[in-house]
Amino acid sequence: MRIVYLHACEIPSVYANGVHVMRMCDAFADAGHEITLYAGTGSTSADDIHAYYGNRNRFPVRIFGTPRIPVLGRWIRAWRIRRDVRRSGAVDLVYGRDLYALLASAGLAPLVYETHLLRPGRGQRLVERVLFRLPGLRRVVTVTHALAEDYRRTVPRLRRRGGPEVVAVSDCADLPPDTGPAATLPGRPDALKVGYVGHLYPGRGIDVVLALAGSLPDADFHLVGGTDEDLAHWRSRPRTPNVYFHGHQPPARLHPYYRAFDLVLAPYQQRVAVAGGMGDISRWISPMKLFEYMAHGKTIIASDLPVLREVLTDGVNCLLCPPDDLAAWTAAVKHLAGAPEERAALGATAERQLRSDYTWRARVDRVLPNLDSAPGLGSG
Repeated sequence: MRIVYLHACEIPSVYANGVHVMRMCDAFADAGHEITLYAGTGSTSADDIHAYYGNRNRFPVRIFGTPRIPVLGRWIRAWRIRRDVRRSGAVDLVYGRDLYALLASAGLAPLVYETHLLRPGRGQRLVERVLFRLPGLRRVVTVTHALAEDYRRTVPRLRRRGGPEVVAVSDCADLPPDTGPAATLPGRPDALKVGYVGHLYPGRGIDVVLALAGSLPDADFHLVGGTDEDLAHWRSRPRTPNVYFHGHQPPARLHPYYRAFDLVLAPYQQRVAVAGGMGDISRWISPMKLFEYMAHGKTIIASDLPVLREVLTDGVNCLLCPPDDLAAWTAAVKHLAGAPEERAALGATAERQLRSDYTWRARVDRVLPNLDSAPGLGSG
């Protein structure tokens, strides 16, 4: 199929949404589809976007900035994208997370809308409701069952027969290369290396990681990721000498860090902010880093949140701890530090589950609708 993927945010960027979109486009290409990505102007410099993300396929990336016009800017960009898609030739499917460009593209091809949270703004919710009423919208894809349930609960159209199908498909990860170097990390060569990969804004549990480092002086703690602003904030705070901030790394350069860690942390809190430190997505979060941890066979200690239990099982593929119970986190790290065989077993189970259920390539097959029975398209 010829597919266009519509993304409202920047490519390239330091944010996880860019990684998600690029991994999906790469997987669409792996599946034999002709994919073109439409995205916003990048907030991070990169001479080669595909090399920055570590893509296997060099699919076209079309960049459209949003004019700085209140309210109208998004619509102007959306209609420019529609015009460009029409000029490029016939399309079999329009897929994406860009609410405005998806609505503007009605009538060009069947639509699939992917969403990772309930839209917070009244204007966005109104646009979304219009999108849900289009006959050409085939599917609504969510990243967790909790989010799918909330959409069905709050949007009657999604509960009715004949409305778009709601499909919950979690985030995923690519299998890493079989061989490769481990990162040379600062710190003590013989110390337990505890890793965290991801952003540093509120709700990610960075204060838990720093407190753990204070209570476990025999281990070294390595945090990979974060914007310049967030790094400056955490580096300015008092911390023990066994904490190392490595800053943002291009996605293509993360494999050596994962290989170097003995165990990894996902200390999400009861409230989890989105990019920029705003909002709360703790009920619906599907962290890509969890799946990347699993792909590398890492031993995971994660917060015991209902949404994470959609993927994680305590004592099977991870250890789970109450989000803000420092004593429980400390005990979990101490236990695993002295139990290398258990660490290996937990990591091996996680990797097997990733290979079986949570690769991007498998996700592509699950999100694509059956177009053979497509109803009439929206008016264009």
